[in-house]
Amino acid sequence: MYGSNRTNGGTIVGTNRRADSNLWPVLGLDAETAPSILIILAGTVLIGGALYFSHGNIFAGAAVLAVMGLLLITWYRVDLSLYVLYGMVLVFDQFHIPGFYPITYTLDFFRNLKEISFLPTISAGVMNPIEIHLVLILFVWFLVVAIKKRFALRSVPAWGPAILFFGWLLLAYAMGIQQGGDFLTALWEVRALFYLGVVYIVVPQIIQTRRQVEIFMWVTIGAITVKALQAIARFIALGFSFGGRPTLTNHEDPVFIVTLFVLAIGLVLFNSKHRQKLILLLLALPLYMGFFLGQRRAAYASFIISMGAFVFLLPRIARWKFIKAAVPVVILALIYFAAFWNSNSTLASPVQQIKSGIYGLDRDVVSDQDYYSNLYREYENYNLAYTTRRHPVMGVGFGRKYEQPLGLANINFPLRDYIPHNEIFWVIVKTGGIGFFLFWLFFNSVGAKAASLSMRIQDPYLKAIAVMIAIAIINQMTVSFYDLQLTYYRNMIYLGALMGLLPTLEHLAPEKGENNAKQ
Repeated sequence: MYGSNRTNGGTIVGTNRRADSNLWPVLGLDAETAPSILIILAGTVLIGGALYFSHGNIFAGAAVLAVMGLLLITWYRVDLSLYVLYGMVLVFDQFHIPGFYPITYTLDFFRNLKEISFLPTISAGVMNPIEIHLVLILFVWFLVVAIKKRFALRSVPAWGPAILFFGWLLLAYAMGIQQGGDFLTALWEVRALFYLGVVYIVVPQIIQTRRQVEIFMWVTIGAITVKALQAIARFIALGFSFGGRPTLTNHEDPVFIVTLFVLAIGLVLFNSKHRQKLILLLLALPLYMGFFLGQRRAAYASFIISMGAFVFLLPRIARWKFIKAAVPVVILALIYFAAFWNSNSTLASPVQQIKSGIYGLDRDVVSDQDYYSNLYREYENYNLAYTTRRHPVMGVGFGRKYEQPLGLANINFPLRDYIPHNEIFWVIVKTGGIGFFLFWLFFNSVGAKAASLSMRIQDPYLKAIAVMIAIAIINQMTVSFYDLQLTYYRNMIYLGALMGLLPTLEHLAPEKGENNAKQ
């Protein structure tokens, strides 16, 4: 009844070959291009279904189209899919900026599926687009590895401390839930750190060539610049003012911009001839404006500490070159600080930000807003210290409130009783002294690896990136001491991706003494 199959040019041909040959030409296709019509038909059905069930919401149809495109991109080249995910994380907004509703926020990229406004409500949809995309990347990567039968994993730095730290996070999560903690709250608390861990492992498995590293850095530069330009556009639209708003960017954006400053200076000092140096120099002013419009005291503190650490990481000749160039800048900065010390103008904003950090609780010096903000943080820190003394070894676990002998003001933050501003203290409260030790063991180990690698690498471009990664860790830890950014998805994915580049940099770096390093 059924004829036997045979191969013809690699294609399996059966007894119904005549029917196929008569059907596909009518549609302008052949047996090899026929799948395209199936994809188009499937896409049409899915998009139509999305529009029907969402009552004509165009965003729902666009979401289905985006998912289909993402599936095709991931299957075609998994590294392109990783660039897309990384770029979207940096471009989209996790939190609302008061007074603005840009598409980078309204698309709900960071929300759980059940919370996305233009999708049908699914009570079990606790995953978000980031997690779905990561799962897709991992699935395709594992599938390709299985097909090619190459199971060699590129080792990540400090894998021992990493296993201990993330293992302890899981234990603290389970302990918190077992002792009555809220499941979803605990999930909100640890999600970002686990994103860091996953990306930290995934990036070196996919980004393995110099060209891929360069594309990765282009995505970094482009996405962060978009956020700076977005802030500038708002500043112009408000009549070259803040319009009474506390900030024109996300809290994270100035932190990211600091790392680009470090990369730009590194490329200059190491005499790299890479095009990214020229582009970063041309973007210096808009990037600074983006940093300025962020209005984040924590970012100013992290910038100062990052620059200090950067000086110590430089080779002796480059260090003196940097210091000589910095002297006139420091003198101008001192003059600027003296001139605007008591000014409340827009131009004086950086001075007042730093001033409020130095004289935090002096009501004769700082504004009422900064005074009460600093006082709130002092109350938080007291409560955190009190909780730590009562749970010194294991901590309270995730999903449980920290103790509050001092009552806190009712701020507009639903996780106020679980996540404080000082997220370095938050780590010891949630994971105890053991978890706190493992936290620093992990990040210090990776930071030390990045610093050591930057001293050994001779290639100017790769050397600048290694320095940037070392400073990015210091930068993130500093800002996390002042502001809640260890639980922000964007921060942790960005930092984890940078840290994940270290094995690739080490693999690509020429041995010390080679003279033919690429610039």
